Order: sequence, then C-alpha cells, then structure tokens
Amino acid sequence: MKPKGSTRSLVLAALVDNKPKSQRDLVEATGLSGKAVYSAIFLCWKKGLVLRTKEPIYESERIFRGRGGIVQNTRPYHLYLLKPKEKDSVLVDGREFVAFDEKYLDARGGGKLSKAQMILNFIEKHAGKAYFSTEIVEALKDKGVLIRDVMANVRRFEKRGLVYVRGYKMDDRQTPFKDGYLITWLDPDKPRKEAIEEAIQRTDKALYESASAVSIIERIHNVRDIILEHSALKRLVGFPYIQNKLGCTEHEAEHAVNRAMQLYPDLKEVKLFNNYRYYHHSSMPEEDLKAAITMTMNYIRMTKGRDNRIGHNWEAVAEWFIDRFTTGARFWTQNHRAGGMDPRRITLHLLRGVGGRRMNAEVDRIWEVTPGIFAPPITYVLSCKWGLVSKEHVDDFLDVLRWSKEFGVDTPDGRQVKQGVVGVFAGGAFNPKETVRLKDEMVISLPAYAARMNIQLLKAADFNQKLHEKGCSKKVSVQKVCKIAKDEDDVREILDAIWKNPQMGEEILAEAIEKNKDVYGFERILEEKVESQING
Repeated sequence: MKPKGSTRSLVLAALVDNKPKSQRDLVEATGLSGKAVYSAIFLCWKKGLVLRTKEPIYESERIFRGRGGIVQNTRPYHLYLLKPKEKDSVLVDGREFVAFDEKYLDARGGGKLSKAQMILNFIEKHAGKAYFSTEIVEALKDKGVLIRDVMANVRRFEKRGLVYVRGYKMDDRQTPFKDGYLITWLDPDKPRKEAIEEAIQRTDKALYESASAVSIIERIHNVRDIILEHSALKRLVGFPYIQNKLGCTEHEAEHAVNRAMQLYPDLKEVKLFNNYRYYHHSSMPEEDLKAAITMTMNYIRMTKGRDNRIGHNWEAVAEWFIDRFTTGARFWTQNHRAGGMDPRRITLHLLRGVGGRRMNAEVDRIWEVTPGIFAPPITYVLSCKWGLVSKEHVDDFLDVLRWSKEFGVDTPDGRQVKQGVVGVFAGGAFNPKETVRLKDEMVISLPAYAARMNIQLLKAADFNQKLHEKGCSKKVSVQKVCKIAKDEDDVREILDAIWKNPQMGEEILAEAIEKNKDVYGFERILEEKVESQING
C-alpha cells in the first residue's frame, strides 16, 4: 500500500531524528520507491531544506546474481540531514554536510560534465592526431582526470566504435607502449574501412615521432650491426650478448630482435640444443657457418655445465622445502621413461606451443590439499628457476598452466587457468626494479602482478629464513648449498644434515666443499679451456 502524505513530507519526516541517512535508508523508512526518494531528496537539497555530504562515500558491496555468481561493485552514495537554521554547512562524525551549490553536483547524475565526456570530447576535438594515454592525462590533469580514468573509459568508447586503440600486438593479447596505448578518433561519417585505415596512419605517425619509437628503431639497427660484425668475424652471436650490448630489458631486446628478423630477411637464427638462440648473416659461407656452429656447441657444453648444475640444485632446494613443510598433501606422481627421474616431476600436455615447447612442459611438483571436509581440493603447481626472475618468466609459467590440458579451460574471455589451481614460482630473486603496466595504465610491482595472476612467489630469502629460525648461522644459505652440492641428491643430503644439526651448518658446508673439490676443479679446467679457445 502506498504511504499516506506527499513524497517530500514523508522524506523530511524520516529525517526528523537528525541522524544522517542515505537514499537507501530513506527508501526503507518511507516505503517509497528509490526513484521517488531520489527525486524528492534532491529537490529538498536544492530548495535548502536539507544538507548533503560534500564528498560521496564509497562502499564495496557483493551482489549475488544467481547462476551469474557473485559480483563485487564499488557504490558511491551521499548522506542527508535536515538543514539547521542559518547554517549552510555542518560537521557530523568527521563528514562535512553542505547546502546546494552547482560545484557539488555529481557528474554521474548529469549535473556537470563527466570525466568520460571530457576524455571523449578531447579525442574528438583532436581527431586529426593520435595521442598516447599518458598525453591525454597530461592535457586533462587540471580537470581531475587520472591515468586510471582514461583507459577504463576508452575501452568503452572502443566497444562503441568511437575510437581506435593501438598497443603492442602479442599472440593472444595487446600490451601498452612505453608511453601507454595510442588512441585516436574514428570518423563515423566515413566508411568503416576508410576510417580505420586513417586511424592506423595517424598512430603510425605518432609512433614514429615518439621518443620510445626512436629508441626501438635504434635498437633494431644495432641488432643488425651486431650480427653483421660477428658474421664478418666468422662467429655466431647469442641473444644474451645482444641484450647486454643494447643495454635494455629482456623484453625490449626480444622485441628489437624479432622486428629486425622481420625487416631484414638476410638475418638468420639457429637454435642450438633446442634451447640457445644464436644469429648470423646469410652472407656467411656454408663452411664457416658449420665451423662456427660446431665451436659454439662446444662452448655451450663447457660453460653451461656449472650453470646447469646450480640450476638443478636450486630445483632440489625448492622441492626439499616443499616436501618438508607441506603437510596433509597428496603429491602427484608419474612414471618416466628416463631412468632416475623423480616421479614427482610431472609432464603436462600442451594444447599449443609455449616458449619453444611444442607438446609437453615439465613442472617440478604438483600437490593437492583439501582445506575442509566439504571444500573442494586446491591444486598447487610448482616451477623453479635459478637467478633473477622477470615478468617474462612469470608469464611463461602462467601460459604453461593456461594452455595445459590438465589445468587450462576455455572461457568467453579466452584461455584461463581453472578455478582451484594455484601456481607456485620459486626463483632465486625477483627483479626489484621491474614494474608491470596493466590495461588500465596502473603500474604495479612484479610480486603484486604475480599475486593478481594467482601465482605465489617463493624466494631464496624465504628458505633462508626457515633455516635461520631452525638455529642455523647467518653464513648458511640455500644459495651456498646450490653452489657447493655436486647434484640434486647431494643437495638433499646436505639439507637433511643441516636440519638435523643446525648449529653445525657451517661445518657441514665445509665438509661438502672438501668432498666435491674434484667437481669444481673440473669446471675450472673447462672454463680455462674455453678462455684459451676464445683468445686463441
């Protein structure tokens, strides 16, 4: 039944107790519809009968939508109270309540120009030019536009066919340029194909004129020069050498090399041992090329022995700690053709190639934990890497999970990791200087990015903390164990001994060094031999 009395009188009567109330509170108190309450309370504010909070209040709420699941929204709202005589503002519970003024109107209510409209107007006004998202923020910062406002609204404009957005094109996604995404207007009065072609030309021009594009072009030319130089010396050149010479990140070097290979077909790549990438120029004689490949393969055999030993030892360290501290878990096992391979190392089947792997990818451990009687089990997948870990390594691990038959699933948003699957990435250290730019232009750290991707990061420092809590000296570390142990079995023996007698940790490491000195001596001989070959 409709409440008796006018809508305005009912709303004002609900505020008689002088307690601030929201629109929802007023709907509950009056029994009126939300639309009727909103219209009445706004008119009361405009006529000077009530005061309203100066700034909106933001509240996070979870809404259950049946088969659609639970969605989480951030809801802005205002509080209202009766206006005291001869007062245009009051302070209640730390919140300022003010009388009506156009400067306090919300853009969402149509009272003033919204940020979304300001961004769209700017793009349309400068339709003859393409702008990076950071440039739009700089142009509109005096009007309160933030970096997160731009891409959130631009993506909506893109769906409506109003703007063209350009970034780095990857296999299955798009990432921003160094200065953000490029954005330009799509002329609705022209045929669609013609409008898109003109938009691409504007973005091409903006890319060429930008400082970041200039640095990319310089890197591409430098890549060609480095490869030509080594080919003239009858040598192959590896990707790590190119990256060091360019003085850039692995991702930037990767992009420069790929673009150079596309632009200059005379640049060739050879992959040795199906892992190490080397480059040469097509003008290199066949006999010189074969000789260079043979010499490089011998170099890899000699120099990578120590790196491989330490890398495998790091995997054994991570596995040892996982095995020791994971209780109530069921580890997956798998029979392998290769004799001596740990059955708890699991080979996943890939639906598409990832990072040079075609059909299969190996992970170090998979285990399941059931948190409760009726709760579904949680599956943890472990991958290890020795050395400094970057975003590319985390993305590669995520792609393995996503495209594996066991843990990936097709969704309307593309291939995703199944619910209840958690990736665990164990790295020697994670690059503290590396940041990740998200689609909304927000910049976050690598650990924060991994957390968003539902990947847990384990560092050597985490394992060292466990050893020190057990009573080991600060001079005992898992890094030393990796470098000292001759193989993975030796790693487990050393860690078992240290865990049993933590106060004897330094002595245990010293004994292992003495026992394995023949291994270090052999590695030194190989390194000296490589040096003599290079110098000779």
